[in-house]
Amino acid sequence: MLNIESNLEQYMADIELYTSPVFKTVFWSLVTILLYMAAKAFYRRFSYWWLTPLAVTPLLLMIVVVLLKGDYAHYIKATHWLVAILGPVTVAFAVPIWQQRRIIAKNWFILTVGIIVGSFASMLSAWGLATLMQLDPTLRLSLMPRSISTPFAMEVSGDIGGIPDLTAVFVVLTGVLGAALGEVIVKYLPLRSSLARGALFGMGAHGAGVARAHQMGRQEGSIAGLVMVMVGIVNVLLAPVLAWLLK
Repeated sequence: MLNIESNLEQYMADIELYTSPVFKTVFWSLVTILLYMAAKAFYRRFSYWWLTPLAVTPLLLMIVVVLLKGDYAHYIKATHWLVAILGPVTVAFAVPIWQQRRIIAKNWFILTVGIIVGSFASMLSAWGLATLMQLDPTLRLSLMPRSISTPFAMEVSGDIGGIPDLTAVFVVLTGVLGAALGEVIVKYLPLRSSLARGALFGMGAHGAGVARAHQMGRQEGSIAGLVMVMVGIVNVLLAPVLAWLLK
């Protein structure tokens, strides 16, 4: 009888360990980080755009979650801190921007015009296509901030009535496809200046585009980082107004 009670107590203790918030946070955080590192190492050997870690890691995570019979709510709660540090990471782009401040100051007008026009175009095109396809209004609002970095996009989505977690998925897809299409555009269009190439990736593919622009050159990466941050700020200001006007 004592052995049964002892085994039962041990079993209950094991259950409490595996279901505790601390264990879930450590487990899912490690799974996410290790899968990303593995995907990044694989991408170094096979540098096809569709094998980028931003695309491969979520797919691998979905497989792991399904195999372990987990659910999204528990996963995102355990790894929310990873999403939270995207904000400070975005702020870190200020360093290369400061290093290239002379080029930015020289071309501030054309950069400002491009950022404003690009922001309007991205939000209106997302809304227009979603409306054309007769998507649910909540989905339309979730799609509107898809062309800005995740910290900005999730904040904007929540403010205008979208679903922040769903917006994060759209942001990743936009980044992956935008970076891939950006390479094609740079290859076939005569974009000779670092300003044009950097702005292209920063506007069209946010974080993924900035990473790709840095591979092209320091100036391209700095311009892309500046455009990405400024587009986020402009979208934070414009999206609520546009969403109100389009409702």
